[in-house]
Amino acid sequence: MSLLDTLASMAGGGQQGGSASLLPALIEQLNKYPGGLSGLIASFQKGGLNEIVASWVGTGQNMPVSADQLGSVLDPGVVNELAAKTGQDTDSVLGSLSSLLPQLVDKATPNGEVQGEQQFNPTDLLASLSGIFGNRAG
Repeated sequence: MSLLDTLASMAGGGQQGGSASLLPALIEQLNKYPGGLSGLIASFQKGGLNEIVASWVGTGQNMPVSADQLGSVLDPGVVNELAAKTGQDTDSVLGSLSSLLPQLVDKATPNGEVQGEQQFNPTDLLASLSGIFGNRAG
C-alpha cells in the first residue's frame, strides 16, 4: 500500500471519503501540472484569485474557495482526469477540491513561499495531512 493509499484509507468513510479517494489522483495531477506548484498558483493569479491563493501560501489563515471558482481557474483536463480516475462527477471533484486544495498548498509551503518548480511530496503531505483527517469527528 502506498503512502497516499494509506492516507486515503485513514480518511475513508463518512463525509471525507470522497476527498480521501481523490487525494492520490490529485497529487499525481498536481505534480504533472505545467510549472508544478508555481504553475498552479499562476493559474489562480491569472484567474483573479490571487488573494485566495496567496492566503494558502502565506502563513496566516487560509481563505476559502468555491467549487465554481476552482472550475474557472483549473484546467478542465485536470478536473476531467480526476473525475475519471475517482469515478466521481466533475461537480463532486470540484467540491472536494475546494476543501483539499487549500490544505495541500498550505502544507506544501510551510514557510510561506514556493521553491521554483516545487512538486508536492507525498511523504511530507502524508505526515502533515494525517492530523487533518485523523482529527475529524465522524
